[in-house]
Amino acid sequence: MPRLLISLFLTLMLAACATVPAPQDGAPAERTVLLVSIDGFRADYLDRGLTPVLSKLAADGVRAKAMRPSFPTVTFPNHYTLVTGLRPDEHGIVNNTMIDPAIPGDVFRLSDRKVLADPRWWNGGEPIWVTAAKAGLPTATLFWPGSEVEIRGHRPGTWLPYDQEMPYAKRVDTVLGWLDRPQGQQPRFITLYFESVDTEGHNGGPDSPAVNKALGDVDAALGQLVQGLAARKLDTRIDLIIVSDHGMAATSDTRAIDLDTFVDRTSVRVAWMSRPYVALEPSPAFTDAQAARLLKRHERFECWKKENIPARLKFGKHPRVPPIFCLADSGWVFTSSSRPERYPLTGGTHGYDTADPDMNGLFVAHGPSFRRGGSLPAFDNVDVHPLMMHLLGLGDGAKGAVPDTVRPALAR
Repeated sequence: MPRLLISLFLTLMLAACATVPAPQDGAPAERTVLLVSIDGFRADYLDRGLTPVLSKLAADGVRAKAMRPSFPTVTFPNHYTLVTGLRPDEHGIVNNTMIDPAIPGDVFRLSDRKVLADPRWWNGGEPIWVTAAKAGLPTATLFWPGSEVEIRGHRPGTWLPYDQEMPYAKRVDTVLGWLDRPQGQQPRFITLYFESVDTEGHNGGPDSPAVNKALGDVDAALGQLVQGLAARKLDTRIDLIIVSDHGMAATSDTRAIDLDTFVDRTSVRVAWMSRPYVALEPSPAFTDAQAARLLKRHERFECWKKENIPARLKFGKHPRVPPIFCLADSGWVFTSSSRPERYPLTGGTHGYDTADPDMNGLFVAHGPSFRRGGSLPAFDNVDVHPLMMHLLGLGDGAKGAVPDTVRPALAR
């Protein structure tokens, strides 16, 4: 379709959304929060001109310059932060892979659904669907870390196990189907998740043609969602919040750090090894001299005892964080000559310092509760949860009332 026709279609579609009349059976229905995650959508991707639907939603709603993720800047910790308002060091999902002294014998990893389903990993935070359930509000989640687990005695009212193979069109149709339920049974809080932007960012890097195609695929799904909401005349009560968990930085096999040249693997155990960071557990054989050589600033990375991790990262106090933590400079990756790489080093990754602009995520809000044509300075992703709590009338959230960082997004 020619670009001019696409622009005209989007303008008319979103204008219709803004003028849909209230339901005819009395007072307007209570509003619903629809939280959409586009995994790995770096903040500046929105400026590539490849996402006309999302760009139109941002222009007619509120866009943040950037949303800073919490550390570590990876998927599970930040998705759980978005729905709890707590940082990973507080809610306990401190990495995509981790161990816990209180849960001996189990390793929390994305591929082990049996372990992931153990509530003990998740009970450090209360996701918003649990708070909503306690208040009697219907909820539904189409994929979100933690949504398959009974947390503090509750699950979402409707939930689906994660299925990467589910087509985006079916995901959107599923959400719209939930909204077709009779009034009173329709969910008041819904999640929707898309992963391909992150997947292609890892495979080819943030500037790859595959990432650009993934941006277009997600935007088409958002177009289907917006059109479906408009057709159902639901737009006067749907507050749409579109976020990402983190950004993406380019990597290369020329920017590799061999861990084994810095650490004697006979005296430390690697608890986590992600490309941007490594967490270590020293054995009794780990000497003071070894510690002095390791715990300092190196040319392309820095290592700390967990209690000395810089305060700005707000990380290192939780028992699940191992005693020593090393963080690479952006774009550099850890490798190990004793553990051959299964994947190419050239591509992209995340997990770096929250101060790195490449880690910045997306925030766009559109709906009756939000200003039209508004903008926000960069803010921390912990502020999304209290905003959603306010929209659902669930109180002040995990950290207090709506933060000043996001309050200007609200319609007056």
